[in-house]
Amino acid sequence: MKISIPVCMLLCAALCCASSTVTAATPVAARHGMVVSAQHLATQVGVDVLKAGGNAVDAAVAVGYALAVVYPAAGNLGGGGFMTLQMADGRKSFLDFREQAPLAAHANMYLDSAGKVIPGASTLGYLAVGVPGTVSGLEMARSRYGSLSRARLISPAIRLASKGFVLRAGDITMLHTATEAFRNDAASAAIFLKQGQPYQVGDTLRQLDLAHTLRLIRDHGAAGFYQGEVAQSLVAASKAGQGIITQADLDGYRAKFRQPVECSYRGYGIVSAPPPSSGGVTLCEMLNILEAYPLAELGYRSAQSMQYQIEAMRHAYVDRNSYLGDPDFVSNPVENLLDKDYAARIREQISPQQAGDSHALKPGVAPHEGSNTTHYSIVDRWGNAVAVTYTLNDWFGAKVTAAGTGVLLNNEMDDFTSKVGVPNQFGLMQGAANSIAPGKRPLSSMSPTIVTQNGKPMLVLGTPGGSRIITVVLLTILNVIDYGMDVQQAVDAPRFHQQWLPDFTNLEAAAISDDTRATLESWGQKFGPPQAANHVAAIIIGAPALGAEPVGKNRYYGANDTRRDTGLALGY
Repeated sequence: MKISIPVCMLLCAALCCASSTVTAATPVAARHGMVVSAQHLATQVGVDVLKAGGNAVDAAVAVGYALAVVYPAAGNLGGGGFMTLQMADGRKSFLDFREQAPLAAHANMYLDSAGKVIPGASTLGYLAVGVPGTVSGLEMARSRYGSLSRARLISPAIRLASKGFVLRAGDITMLHTATEAFRNDAASAAIFLKQGQPYQVGDTLRQLDLAHTLRLIRDHGAAGFYQGEVAQSLVAASKAGQGIITQADLDGYRAKFRQPVECSYRGYGIVSAPPPSSGGVTLCEMLNILEAYPLAELGYRSAQSMQYQIEAMRHAYVDRNSYLGDPDFVSNPVENLLDKDYAARIREQISPQQAGDSHALKPGVAPHEGSNTTHYSIVDRWGNAVAVTYTLNDWFGAKVTAAGTGVLLNNEMDDFTSKVGVPNQFGLMQGAANSIAPGKRPLSSMSPTIVTQNGKPMLVLGTPGGSRIITVVLLTILNVIDYGMDVQQAVDAPRFHQQWLPDFTNLEAAAISDDTRATLESWGQKFGPPQAANHVAAIIIGAPALGAEPVGKNRYYGANDTRRDTGLALGY
């Protein structure tokens, strides 16, 4: 299905007018494999691994380690994340390497003597840090699915850390967001400031302590991080900073393979993230609701199609916020939420021309995670597909680096409920399913997703963005399947987001026409400003768009989100 003339005209107008997307780029095409990540050097590392005969998992591990060096705001060793995999032989898997609460954590740890939430306690400093999962996850993925040695996969990251890399404008923009925070932490300042001043374009950033940590992981695997001198330094830094992570916490951490969430949409398969991510469940619930509406016939960004999409988001986020949590601690009603009959009952509550009342819907746990995550997508020559989303939570996590390790630490404890029923900093309500408990993993919106056609990977995608991750993945899928966009158009198209509370829909510039907005407002819809830009990394397989012809002999088509200027789509 090629993109229709009206859709193309509206999309081109939006891309030209939107301040965040000023060009209409075309997909990057390649014959043998494709890597898309948020940092150009990390993308190159992944492509080099594919060229050397590595598979998509090998490349994913190498990119993960490289991003810890060249994308320190979100790439990490001191955080955690998720990996969705579909192998060429049909095997599907999901790797959970989400951070978890330390053994000394408890439900009221961020409350003062009067029972009020202590500002900043769950976001800044060592008390905000969850037990990191990234190294365990990358090593577990490599061990089960990889084909190249650990030394081969980690050596590019070691080289980038020890020899350094030249900072471009996008790198500097990222670093400058945390200048004052770096000045408040001596270990961070020693790395990310140059004689106390911010780095500038053209400077070289070297991270010798991080290179040493990476060498220990190269030589000893996960034990090089969770035991020995790195572990001792992490524990010592935590204790000195009034944190609660101990050696027992590091000894007890294990990444976990889980069954991915699966559903279907208009004959295509969806493979996505299960709890403790809310991503796959919420994505599938929205797709199930929307499947019965003729979105293509209603028209791209028409008032009627927008009404149905906004209301599907509103209803799915009520469920996301009410029911989901770490499956090792709470019972998640996944089967019911994925039931197409359940979606039909929700559609009965959606009026074609009347906005839903968020305040009249059941309250629950609100999305409560930082938007500064990162995602990368990889497909290899054999058809193995990997989608990885991992994070420190906020930009540069808790804004602390464990001295001697070069490892920035996460502030993932902020993703838990600090106090049931109290609005968080975004005015969102929190509930008990996501309350803090020792060893528990906080609820997430991260949604690394693979879309299949006839059982084979067709689209690989994901994004950072906190609570907006799920709706961005949804809109990208709709743009490809319903509106026939090529993968770059689908990624660049202006976005909107509704998450139940606050009771308005965020709009990017030029997301809808003035007439459409007026119609929706007459139906009771409320609109707010755009949120911070996401960075989608997507790959489509076969042709640039569904139903289109391949470009020459190219099989893989990558799209790097134009909203940020650090990423790269590259194949060979």
